Amino acid sequence: MAKFQEKWDDNAPGPYYVDQSCIMCNLCMEVAPSNFVESDEGDHHVVSKQPESMDEEGKIREAMEQCPVEAVGDDGVTT
Repeated sequence: MAKFQEKWDDNAPGPYYVDQSCIMCNLCMEVAPSNFVESDEGDHHVVSKQPESMDEEGKIREAMEQCPVEAVGDDGVTT
C-alpha cells in the first residue's frame, strides 16, 4: 500500500500520487499515459495530472491495482 508520508513532492496536487517505493517499471505510464510521467530527475514516476474524467480515474485505479510495489496511492482528499 502506498504511503502518503512518502509521496514524491513532484506529484500533481490532488488525491492520487506515487510514493518513494516506485521502481520505474513503467506499468502506470502504460496503463494511464495521460496521468503519469517520468520525473524530471529520471528516477521515479509521478502523477502528472489528476483525472478529469471517469475513464482517466478508472485507468489510474487500474494502475494502482497492478503496481507491483503498490507505489500508486489515493489519499481520498480532493484539492
